[in-house]
Amino acid sequence: MQIGVDIGGTFTDIVALDNNGRLALAKVPSTPKDLLDGIAAATTRVLALAGAAPGAVERFIHGTTIATNAILEQKGATTAILTTEGFEDVLELGRMKRSRMYDLDMDPEVPTFLAPRRRRLGIRERLDAKGRVLLPLHEEDVRAAVASLRAQGVSAIAVCYLFSFVNAAHERRTREIVAKLAPEISVSLSSEVDPTFREYERLCVTAFDAYLGPVVKRYLAGLADTLRGLGVPGVPLIMRSRGGIVSAALAAQQPVTLFLSGPAGGVIGAGFAAERSGVRDFVSLDMGGTSNDVAMVREGKPLLASEGAIGPYPVRTPMVDVNTIGAGGGSIAWIDAAGGLRVGPRSAGAEPGPACYARGGDEATVTDASVVLGYLNPARFADGAMTLDVAAAERAVAAIGRRLGVDPVAAAAGIHRVVNARMADQIRLVTIKRGYDPRQFSLVVLGGAGPVHGAALAEEMGMAEVLVPEAPGVLAAFGLLAAAIEHHHARTLQARTDVADLGAINRCLAELDAAGRGRMREEGVPAQEVRVTYAADTRYMGQAYELEVPIAAPVTADAVPGIVATFHAVHERVYGYARTQQPVEFVNFRAVHTFPLPRPVVAPAARAHGTLDEARIGDRRAYFGAFVPTAIYERARLPLGARLAGPAIVEQTDTTTVIPPDVTALVDEAGNLRLRRDR
Repeated sequence: MQIGVDIGGTFTDIVALDNNGRLALAKVPSTPKDLLDGIAAATTRVLALAGAAPGAVERFIHGTTIATNAILEQKGATTAILTTEGFEDVLELGRMKRSRMYDLDMDPEVPTFLAPRRRRLGIRERLDAKGRVLLPLHEEDVRAAVASLRAQGVSAIAVCYLFSFVNAAHERRTREIVAKLAPEISVSLSSEVDPTFREYERLCVTAFDAYLGPVVKRYLAGLADTLRGLGVPGVPLIMRSRGGIVSAALAAQQPVTLFLSGPAGGVIGAGFAAERSGVRDFVSLDMGGTSNDVAMVREGKPLLASEGAIGPYPVRTPMVDVNTIGAGGGSIAWIDAAGGLRVGPRSAGAEPGPACYARGGDEATVTDASVVLGYLNPARFADGAMTLDVAAAERAVAAIGRRLGVDPVAAAAGIHRVVNARMADQIRLVTIKRGYDPRQFSLVVLGGAGPVHGAALAEEMGMAEVLVPEAPGVLAAFGLLAAAIEHHHARTLQARTDVADLGAINRCLAELDAAGRGRMREEGVPAQEVRVTYAADTRYMGQAYELEVPIAAPVTADAVPGIVATFHAVHERVYGYARTQQPVEFVNFRAVHTFPLPRPVVAPAARAHGTLDEARIGDRRAYFGAFVPTAIYERARLPLGARLAGPAIVEQTDTTTVIPPDVTALVDEAGNLRLRRDR
């Protein structure tokens, strides 16, 4: 038995897959006060559904929001920063960027909450750009700093010295001193967290790593204790932002790599489902209760970013290129100062939840609008685990309607139009902004709310097809089972491509390979089965930012022109032009070590035989410009090859799929539901 569990803002999703391809799934309400309580309840429930004992679990994989939540709620460790004397204010200076150009009252968008000025201390030491020592490390400064910070209750220290990415000796010696004087304080070194150039970004990600360290370690230790208490053997595996998994022990050593742990699982799961239907180019849209995550997959591989952001703060760690906004089923509708209808980012979450949950919420949400429009079955929501209060939903939506001067149905339709417009903008950001035409991609919808909105979004974007996997509501959890063990390492080595020292480059690649293989040994995987890929961050001379280009190791003189040509082509696609006569330079080199786990084998839930009429479980009126009679089908009874003509609604344990008029849905051989507009 393999188990994957993903915690969302409203539900904790869990799947259990046995060796015969039988899949059990469950959604239980998340427990914000203690997320581990939700994991324990979900694990107990899914094992009961699967008819399996806890001891049968061979692999337990978790996608967690603990790192993201700690940052957004500012509930990390009491953190300090040790940096080269004279550079104590790098964190506060930032890059002088403004996300709102004309807002004269905006607060600084730098993460000074990580370490206020009194906890940012300068240490006398200095290296030059080549890593040569200009001023030796003053160890007494470090000792005095540790004594001062210990008295302030500091539990984590980030060390970020100038040019330590070239020579890490001073940072490593600093850690040794801290460990001797204050072994209870965790230490993050920039030379290990992010050994690449750009001082502010390197300092930020190292400070975030330190800030998260104690929180993540406590959480992962608690997870291991929870599983032991349930009788689940083995060490849990954790999804990282780049879409690979690692052991909990290694995840605890690099907590900053967990920022997009949950969303990455959704993209991997969407890729697995799409691959079974022969779809390799698609946009994944994961709409849960609180947020919506959109990513692009091309030729079966998700687009990756070498850095991202949490709010306005840069986080330079590799991650699946996911665009996230506060637009989920629990997103609250509200009226702005100009009288316009808005939806999100504020969410009703799991507690109190949408008004229709009857848990004390009284504000209109997207889910309430879906109830009013007839898309959701109040008696069978979440497989009957919850009965929705239709009257409460209507009251909440009617309150919005009164402020807009429209009836409740028009208000509900408006809520859907607004949230769909926001999600369409997300799709444009991950496609058009990166030089891709969304009309050439399918839309794979997942999350509990994604299939409700998928057809409307595809119509707005001109996308030809919507693919609804068999279990879209828990696909982020299932994606954890389809991921590979993976480790990523990077180093800065700047050199013009036409005069580069290939010997130095190949030594750098060899060091990256050794670091990755060392991590894989810690994971206990067979060395001969580890796959390695390399890439170089390249740019035109004088540019401020780089583009990643794949390379092969070792790099030879004959290979360099091809690398440069690839860079020009990527630059043309992303920015719309290429300057083929301008010199190109290498900036960073990267290595990714991967060990693919056995791919999950899933038996299609759809029946091989049967009729469409047998799957039809009733009718109800649903809104498609007007209320019209709509056929209701049960997903588990749909036979392979069945075609459903809209308007129709397909209900299943974890979600509801809305099929508008003039759209036909096909149950393909993999059991996926594929929606196409009739032309």
